[in-house]
Amino acid sequence: MGGATRSACPVRYVPAASGGPVGYLVTGYAEAREALSDPRLSKDTAAFFAGKESRRRLHPAVSRSMLASDPPRHTRLRKLVTGAFTTGAVDELRPFIARVTDELLDRWPVGEPVDVVARLAVPLPVTVICQLLGVPHADRPAVRRWSAELFAAGEPDVVDAASHAMAGYMKDLVAAKRLDPGSSLLDRLVSARDGKDRLSEEELVSLAVLLVVAGHETTANALGNALLALLRHPTVLARLRKDPDRIPAALDELLRLDSAVGTATFRFTTEAVTLGGTEIPAGAPVLVALGEANRDPARFPAPDHLDVDRDAAGHLAFGHGIHRCVGAPLARVELEIALRAVLTRFPGIALAVPPDRLEWRRTRLVRGLARLPVLT
Repeated sequence: MGGATRSACPVRYVPAASGGPVGYLVTGYAEAREALSDPRLSKDTAAFFAGKESRRRLHPAVSRSMLASDPPRHTRLRKLVTGAFTTGAVDELRPFIARVTDELLDRWPVGEPVDVVARLAVPLPVTVICQLLGVPHADRPAVRRWSAELFAAGEPDVVDAASHAMAGYMKDLVAAKRLDPGSSLLDRLVSARDGKDRLSEEELVSLAVLLVVAGHETTANALGNALLALLRHPTVLARLRKDPDRIPAALDELLRLDSAVGTATFRFTTEAVTLGGTEIPAGAPVLVALGEANRDPARFPAPDHLDVDRDAAGHLAFGHGIHRCVGAPLARVELEIALRAVLTRFPGIALAVPPDRLEWRRTRLVRGLARLPVLT
């Protein structure tokens, strides 16, 4: 979408697709921030679809997760996991993240193309979140596959089956941890369930599924997108390689330029709302296009240009408001460590194919590369 179109129509009506509900698309930056923080826009998908006929078989652990809830339930559930993702808690994971990154890069072949997505961007965050949750090594490939299938665009049966497989696995893992407790985040959530917080079994399984999916899927896409942006801007890449301590400050601009989450998860109006001069009736779905909002020239001049000196801290790649990504501190550390390692260990890294031959994943909500072949 061009800047002029976005400015003229920052909120617009979109017709129903494939029998889905009619809704409204938000592309302007100011309007997106407003929508993401407006309590009149509910995320309680169960309430929206109650009584509506559906052929979907999505497991409740996915369809009724913390992400698909409103206060006070959302507040209670989020409080239980926030402590695991504070800056201090994430800093304790730095040595582990660095070790996993180095081990992955040690396996990159010399003198031949290597796929960054398969050999770094995907395995790094899934290894970290599985370690954090206490998922056994032997089970991680299956968990990774189910998580990817949950974003399969245009394949509802695949998505639904993956939701049941993931939820079933997490239910069994919770039972195993109750019999043999450890020190992982999931163990602590199990303990909270048996304590005063009284997490229900559904809530416990749902949190586990959400943390695995949100904990690696978007980070994997963000890492591939960020490295591609640098490879397409060699002057910026050379600058960061020369001074890698600037990488943390550059992350906001990299995240803004190509958001790993293109569209925020489902919201709907609980009453009539006026947004960006557009009247939205009660009960209407609202889609917030985070990627488009992050390229709104009214907020970010020359938005298609990578400018690591830009103050991009207000970007919406992690969302905004009470549903802002709880794992953002972990994602930033993973991105920082991985980019620093790649840029310093492979000074001659370059794209192995022209940019227009790169293949992007067909997924719901997220935006990421299917493959990123490079020469080292």
